[in-house]
Formats: sequence, C-alpha cells, structure tokens
Amino acid sequence: MSRLDRQSFLGPESDAILGAATIGIVGLGGGGSHIAQQAAHMGIGGYVNADPDIIEDTNTNRLIGGTLADVDDKLPKVDIAQRLIRGLQPDARIVSAPADWHGSTDDLKLCDVIVGAVDSFKEREQLERFARRHLIPYIDIGMDVHEIGKKAYLVSGQVILSMPGCPCLRCCGFITDERLEQEAQHYGAAGSRPQVVWSNGVLASTAVGLLTQLLTPWFANPPRFVYLDYDGNKGTITRNPRMELLKNHICPHHPADETGDPLFDIRRQTFAPRAAPAAPARPVPWWRALLRRIKDAL
Repeated sequence: MSRLDRQSFLGPESDAILGAATIGIVGLGGGGSHIAQQAAHMGIGGYVNADPDIIEDTNTNRLIGGTLADVDDKLPKVDIAQRLIRGLQPDARIVSAPADWHGSTDDLKLCDVIVGAVDSFKEREQLERFARRHLIPYIDIGMDVHEIGKKAYLVSGQVILSMPGCPCLRCCGFITDERLEQEAQHYGAAGSRPQVVWSNGVLASTAVGLLTQLLTPWFANPPRFVYLDYDGNKGTITRNPRMELLKNHICPHHPADETGDPLFDIRRQTFAPRAAPAAPARPVPWWRALLRRIKDAL
C-alpha cells in the first residue's frame, strides 16, 4: 500500500502519471503556495516554481507553509514552497527560481501545465501568451476584494483554464485593454492587494482539480475551456455564462502560426540530457538506528 492508494480512482497508472508530470507555478504567495502543497499531496513529481519575493509578515495570514521564523530569516517564497513539497515528495524534481518568471522560460516551457497565481492582468496576459506559444495548458487563479458600500466588501475571484486553440483570457473578457490600463494604479478597494487564506484555498483547490482532470485518466474528456466565478460572500463557485457562449469559439488572439519558440536556434541546442535526480537515501536499519540512539544517550 502506498500513501496514494486512496486516490486510485483517478485511473490506472495515475500515480506514475502524476509522478512523471511537471507543473510550473508562477507566484508562490497566497494562491501558489496552496497549489504547491496540494500538488505535493497528490504526488506530482516535478515543479518549476518562480517568485522573486521573500516572505514578509503581512504574507503570514495566507502563505501556506510560511512561518514567523521564515520572516525573520527573510526566506524566499520559493524556498518555503520547496520545503513544503519535499515534506511530502522527498525526491521531487524542483527548479526554484527566486526571480521573475521571465528568467525561467527554458524550464517553464518543459512543463505539462502552468498555473499562474499572479497579481496583475499584464502578467497574466504574458504568462498565457507564453503558455500558448509552447502549447501548454494554462490555469489562472486570482481573487480580489471590492468595496460595495457602507464599509462592506465583496470577495470574488476566478479560475480559468486556457488551452491552446480554445478561448483565451481576452476571448472571455477577463483581460481587456481597459483593465490593463487601470490596474497599475488600483488593484482592489480594500487596501494594497487584499487577500485572505480561505478564498485562496478554494480557488487553488479548484485549480488542482482541473489539473488532475488534465493529467490523469480520471476524466475521459477533460475540459478544454473553463471559466468559473467565485463569490466569497455567498460561498459559491459557478460557471461563467461565457463558458456556454464560447463553447465552439476559436481564439483569434493566439493564432496557430504564433506557436513555437521565436528564439529557437538549432545551432545552439546541446541536447544534453538533464541530470538525473539524486538517488533517495537508503533507509537506516532499525538496529543501526537503535545503536545510534544508545550512543547519543551515553
């Protein structure tokens, strides 16, 4: 029996499929840290984690795995994610990039799925364009808080699955030129980047469900476009009406002739295989561990 036995319903060889999969997580804050934790619980074996930030005390209301000691140590968020993942997947293949994700494109383009948990519309659009160019499914999660009068606030968010050839973030109206112009000055109405742990958890869990549908045999026909609205005040996640309206829509924003790496040069390819992951440590026999404890006690 393995620790993943209770998710065997995901299909034959699902453990091996998840173990061989590599996901990119861009943004390891409130949303991305949930993704990293749940992906490790699921048994996903490969990670490309990108985030330039270190943990701050204002992150500890929601950053999964982050501690007050990490704040004192000014630990990068990618290091916290790596620690979180290794606690469940000691042999995970992890590329940690404590920098802007644009510096990790060589690793991200090898991912099976990219999850974006970033703050800005501009960054979302860039991430989606990168994923489309490399024919990688992209899952976007995000939340916001809006003042609705009399010091009341609406907690809302979205989970969007963007697949190559299918409706994109612009097709469904989530990204518009107007939003791109406005976001730099004003993101949310309850202070700077308002976030809470439970709504991040709901959105991240929904995203991990989509991730699992894409990677495992659980769904015979995994979805090709998903746009879900989260209402934190009502506690609901509902299908955005555009899901039905755009069911057979062909995306005009990312045409097929824009796929592929524009900087690819066959003369610069080394085709060197990646280094094999380190072999797991051999378990210490019980009698040797007992002797060690006795010696330590003397």
